[in-house]
Amino acid sequence: MSAPLLMLGSSFLFAVMGVCVKVASVQYGAGEMVFYRSLIGASIVFAVSRWRGVAMATPVPAMHFWRGASGVVALTLWFYSIGGLPLATAMTLNYMSSVWMALFLIGGGVLVGAARVDGRLVAAVLAGFAGVALVLRPTIEQQQLWHGLAGLLSGMLAALAYLQVTALGRAGEPVERIVFYFSIGGMAMGAAWMAVQGASAHTSRGLALLLAIGLLATAAQMMMTRAYRIGRTLVNASLQYLGIVFSFVFGVVLFDDPAALSAVAGMLLIVGAGLAATQLRSRQHHDATDSRLPPNDT
Repeated sequence: MSAPLLMLGSSFLFAVMGVCVKVASVQYGAGEMVFYRSLIGASIVFAVSRWRGVAMATPVPAMHFWRGASGVVALTLWFYSIGGLPLATAMTLNYMSSVWMALFLIGGGVLVGAARVDGRLVAAVLAGFAGVALVLRPTIEQQQLWHGLAGLLSGMLAALAYLQVTALGRAGEPVERIVFYFSIGGMAMGAAWMAVQGASAHTSRGLALLLAIGLLATAAQMMMTRAYRIGRTLVNASLQYLGIVFSFVFGVVLFDDPAALSAVAGMLLIVGAGLAATQLRSRQHHDATDSRLPPNDT
């Protein structure tokens, strides 16, 4: 299957996963959903790794720990925001990761005393945050502010997780190992959540939703990983943003989410800013590893 088709399928599956998370959030907490999503993901990745002969022992456990910490917290915040926000709004805030990475790049340049900060990156960051203001203002009520903040933080932490995934790739760690240890981290965090908050009672409907979340997320992540390995970074990033479109349609049709014009304009601003930031970063770095590693599922 070609990279564009893989990215299209991945974006669609992530959007369907978001629907399942939103429905399941009535019965389960975010930490519980992260646990079961990670359990299913770890089981599948471990089986695939054994089949491919990829060893799980790693020479860089500390790097996996920090990647897992940022990624798992980002995933938990994202699931929490999906439960309390319009689906497309939560998806868009998480997809702010490209804009956050541009902001980190600017901050890094300032800290190391770079002679010039790329004004185009600054413009992309400003456009991204202008989009956030447009998305949040018409769609978030006062009782949803914590969910909105969680969604915004999920995008920032997803950006940190992606930078750590890139570092792991440069250290020679295979994608299967990176995803496996991320899933183990999700299981640990989810188990701790349930130990403190208690576990929800299961129903057949709830179990079906949890299974769907795990399978959809794992399948989407594998498709996206393959697409980033064989395709072009900017094309993949462009198609990945279709997840926002799918989520918008699902939200309006299934959950009667508001479809304010200003929110749509904000989403378009964030997509444009994210694509511009991706293109500018790829031009600046020219790193083959960076172009082949997927930026999500946190």
